[in-house]
Amino acid sequence: MKTIQLLAAFFILAITATTQAQTADEILTNYFENTGGTDNWKAIKGMQMNGIVKTQGVELPFEQILMADGRSYSKANFQGQDFYQDIYDGETLWNTNQISQKAEKSDAETTANRKLDSNDFPDKFLNYKEKGYTLELIGKETIEGTETFKIKLTMEPKIIDGQEVPSIVFVYFDTENYVPIVEEQEIISGPSKGQISVNKFSDYEEVNGLYFPFSIIQSVKDNPAFGQFELVVKSIEFNPEVSDDIFAFPEQ
Repeated sequence: MKTIQLLAAFFILAITATTQAQTADEILTNYFENTGGTDNWKAIKGMQMNGIVKTQGVELPFEQILMADGRSYSKANFQGQDFYQDIYDGETLWNTNQISQKAEKSDAETTANRKLDSNDFPDKFLNYKEKGYTLELIGKETIEGTETFKIKLTMEPKIIDGQEVPSIVFVYFDTENYVPIVEEQEIISGPSKGQISVNKFSDYEEVNGLYFPFSIIQSVKDNPAFGQFELVVKSIEFNPEVSDDIFAFPEQ
């Protein structure tokens, strides 16, 4: 009798594990179908976004360009001064120092980690198996009154102070529309190391057949001292024509 019960328990566990794995992939399938289709996502070779950043009662215009080959460009304007962040030409990563207001190159480790991030354009879930990522359905969870599927995505590890550190993100998909509404990830470097960054996505709008969140609120979980940043997207353009010069580290 005990043997039969053990066998029954084994098969139930096996079926449950298989169902969860299939369900996680099904959630992604629904997500990509509901936001425009996998083929259309794969056709994106570049994106340009314009909008404003809201923080502490101040609104800063921003422009961001992301390319499929990893190049990136982000510019914000504050009191007539342009500040550049996450500018990457495929080899060199640089930013504007907010104190000296001069361009500074990032160190080799930060640049190498940024190169890894290039694999996630235009969406980290796209072709996740081919990238060696793993996916796990944790279960359902209610977020601010909305029922969600909680998905754990494990990506390639980052190098911090010479050591490999796991890169894991938890994404909460709305069970009705199958789109992400919250994303949580442990901060692995810098002053906020060990805390949890939180991104909240809303105001999904259609752009040439694809859907994107036009509001992204960034904060640190249980840390009001960090403050809150809201990115309000005004426009998105696919496959923009851009000059290589905008990604290049400026001669000084």
